[in-house]
Amino acid sequence: MTLAYWIIAALLAVFYLYAGGKKATQSREQLRPMMGWVDRVPMPLVRTIGVLEVLGAAGLILPPLTGIAPWLAVAAAVGFVLIQVGGIAVHLSRGETRQIGLNIVLLVTAAVAIWLATTWV
Repeated sequence: MTLAYWIIAALLAVFYLYAGGKKATQSREQLRPMMGWVDRVPMPLVRTIGVLEVLGAAGLILPPLTGIAPWLAVAAAVGFVLIQVGGIAVHLSRGETRQIGLNIVLLVTAAVAIWLATTWV
């Protein structure tokens, strides 16, 4: 179970470091080709989501790695589930039903991370 957690956590962390880093640092114009929804959301909220994604990625890896407050890994994974629920809602509100595939995969992966993390936290 521990190895499975590390694989899932590493995959999620890499994805969210990349996506969150882009949201936290790039302009609306740079984000628009990949994330059309940024036109409907204020940039401070986009930046906040990006920072939360980067912090969540660190939360999946650092607490279990150091042994300090490993329950934070569960909190980070729960946060990712909530982010994806919000992402699905935004895509559905825009009529982008074909766009929710990645959100569903990330939601399920984060849910698996929760389950795996609760087996050893």
